[in-house]
Amino acid sequence: MALLQVDNLSISFGGLRAVDDFNLTIEKGELYGLIGPNGAGKTTVFNLLTGVYQPNEGIITLDGQNITGKNTIEINQAGIARTFQNIRLFKDLSVIDNVKVGLHNQYNYGLLDTLIRTPKYRSIEKEITEKAISLLEVFGLQEEKDFLASNLPYGKQRKLEIARALATNPKLLLLDEPAAGMNPNETGELMDTIAFVRKNFDMTILLIEHDMKLVSGICEKLTVLNFGRVLCQGETSEVLNNPEVITAYLGE
Repeated sequence: MALLQVDNLSISFGGLRAVDDFNLTIEKGELYGLIGPNGAGKTTVFNLLTGVYQPNEGIITLDGQNITGKNTIEINQAGIARTFQNIRLFKDLSVIDNVKVGLHNQYNYGLLDTLIRTPKYRSIEKEITEKAISLLEVFGLQEEKDFLASNLPYGKQRKLEIARALATNPKLLLLDEPAAGMNPNETGELMDTIAFVRKNFDMTILLIEHDMKLVSGICEKLTVLNFGRVLCQGETSEVLNNPEVITAYLGE
């Protein structure tokens, strides 16, 4: 059974069919790419998968569970986490607190525990802090744990955003143009980071990306969107050499 199964997904905004009859199958452990020209509907697909938008038609199934129509919180709890093209950290919080925000969703204590700081509260907070530090160590951010997130260099902000997403313990990680704004050295580090996350967290990853070096370097399979419709799907090397893809996206 596929981890993610998307069948006949569609959404319209007014008279515009932004995504039309979109189908996608991702197996557990795959690193899958979603590419296409600007305005092709890629981020709209991500917004549909994460509950930001509700589809007009179609079914989204995650690990056997129908998540169509659920809200963003319910979908995150079901096992989908994402990052954004424009980094969305809590920039006035510390690095470690950004990660702890993601971890708090997995624990439960009452308002009274918080107000009077009961032994249960202190025990859970200690565990959350330890887990947050462990995640920061994975990304080499432990030395900056008390820095404001806004004071991190751009590349490290990207890593922090991925760490925060992983803190929610997802089954599927969606990365929306993770290399946007990065220089070649930062992009190389990012490729290593994504490969590390996939291997060490046993993570399934779907990413949107315009950097073809990154796409060809780490993605096993691709789907190409054009004007909201699937143009081509398959193994990365085959897709990138498809004449229709070259014409529509890469340029002749």
